[in-house]
Amino acid sequence: MRQSKYFLLATIFALLFMFSACQSENPVTSDSILKISALEGDVPPGQLSEEERDGLIHMRLEEKVARDVYIFLGDLYNNQKFLSIKLAEQRHMDAMAKLLTKYNVEDPVTDDTPGVFSDPVFQSLYDGFILQGQISLNEAFLVGKAIEELDIIDLEYQLTFVDNPDIIKVYTSLLAASESHLAAFVKSINSDNQIP
Repeated sequence: MRQSKYFLLATIFALLFMFSACQSENPVTSDSILKISALEGDVPPGQLSEEERDGLIHMRLEEKVARDVYIFLGDLYNNQKFLSIKLAEQRHMDAMAKLLTKYNVEDPVTDDTPGVFSDPVFQSLYDGFILQGQISLNEAFLVGKAIEELDIIDLEYQLTFVDNPDIIKVYTSLLAASESHLAAFVKSINSDNQIP
């Protein structure tokens, strides 16, 4: 019962944030709702299930993939969308790191160097996105779209079972940001006025 109550609240917040994010032309505007300092001491940490613990680890690595790919593509094309969104992804990584610390979960990011992953699954994911993104700027926007869609799917899944309010708060904020980033990339795909 408690789980379904939090899922319903998270869904309502996600819909509200998605609606407000879609109203914006700026792909990072919705990140203003992600207040990392709000995680400090506002909600006592609850017990984590193994699934919740694994979810924190997974989302921390997934946010690193996004940040690292956008760093590479931003440098490659000098495109403002990637350059702006990579900053948002750094904030997302920081929020996930704070949750890991709060719940005493070992950080899977043992090397913060862009493009370096200790987990072979995430290394392969990064490598594949980089290969595709180097083909053209349009392919790079398709990579951005794919990353944000993956993020949305995974965050929506996490929100189906997480019941710690602070984790729900962060995941809901990340979901809203991913919706905003996705809209920015979709708008740029096959656009006639692609300016690096």
